[in-house]
Amino acid sequence: MPIKNRFADMLPEITAWRHDFHQHPEILFETHRTSAIVAEKLREFGCDEVVTGIGRTGVVGVINGKSDASGKVIGLRADMDALPMQEQTDLPYKSKVDGAMHACGHDGHTAMLLGAAKYLSETRNFDGKAVVIFQPAEEGGGGGREMCEDGMMDRFGIQEVYGMHNWPDLPVGQFAIRPGAFFAATDLFDIIIEGRGGHAAKPHLTRDTTVAASHVVVALQTIAARIVSPIDQIVVSVTSFRTSSEAFNVIPQTVHLRGTVRTLSDDVRDLVEQSLREIVTGTATAHGATADIDYRRGYPVMVNSEEQTAFAAEVAKSVAGDCATANQTMGGEDFSYMLQERPGAYIFVGNGEGADVHHPEYVFKDETMPAGCSWWAEIVEKRMPAR
Repeated sequence: MPIKNRFADMLPEITAWRHDFHQHPEILFETHRTSAIVAEKLREFGCDEVVTGIGRTGVVGVINGKSDASGKVIGLRADMDALPMQEQTDLPYKSKVDGAMHACGHDGHTAMLLGAAKYLSETRNFDGKAVVIFQPAEEGGGGGREMCEDGMMDRFGIQEVYGMHNWPDLPVGQFAIRPGAFFAATDLFDIIIEGRGGHAAKPHLTRDTTVAASHVVVALQTIAARIVSPIDQIVVSVTSFRTSSEAFNVIPQTVHLRGTVRTLSDDVRDLVEQSLREIVTGTATAHGATADIDYRRGYPVMVNSEEQTAFAAEVAKSVAGDCATANQTMGGEDFSYMLQERPGAYIFVGNGEGADVHHPEYVFKDETMPAGCSWWAEIVEKRMPAR
């Protein structure tokens, strides 16, 4: 396949880009170096328009096809940010930034979309416009939301938008996708349980917040077990339990609980929030304590459009020979904001065996990139064929 051969030829150059990004990871919206390099390369490639500062540090490039009779505009999105964690690999190009690591492969996503942008700028073998979107702050910052709130979709006339993520344990260069709800909504909560602290030898004179909070932790698991239908997928996780005192002989005045809720439908999301509030308040009251609840909604459910998903799967088959049906995941993905504004699809490209994403020993496989670049390019050329 010519496109695959072209990207195989480009692989050393694309790999060099990725390794450079990997050595200089940047967190959330602080992708100043990465964004500057992306913008510089897009200009070098001959993109017809390059705009920076969208969604704070996002970069958008516009590539015109040989013709524009169709008036179609396709958006392609890659994320650029790294994670606040220490790398534990022996790679010769390992992170040079203490406490920051590309442990999710966004360096690979950025490099792949740059490779596709270079190819599309050279060939322009399509009818319409390709808009390449380089987004900051996917890892919890909501960069996709901010790019949309900056008017990106309307400003560039984007009609459909496509995203991609590497996926460990899926064979290198293979693809997987599913229509409908794909990634979960991700919400956060902080709960402060307050009672009456005192001496551990006189518990009858206290309102023991440790006991009350422990019952809250257990009771919250009844949301999945007894309140939400067993057909619906849901995760309620209390991930932090901190008392106001760590002394052996003190019953603490307060306990701070922190955690996350993950759901795959808006109806279940509403039910879970309501149930959490009722359970926490009621359980605390039953133990003579009070509860202050800060419940914050995060990324919405990411929903792939039916038509665009079928098209994306066909493109994947043309590149790799097959495309598997992906399982739903309870992870969050802020590409969901872009899919709320425009129809589109999000696909996995295989990264093979190895440590999972968000692990300090995770390694993005460079040999994944020709398939990923080819998929990007084929999305444009098949959706907007040259006339």
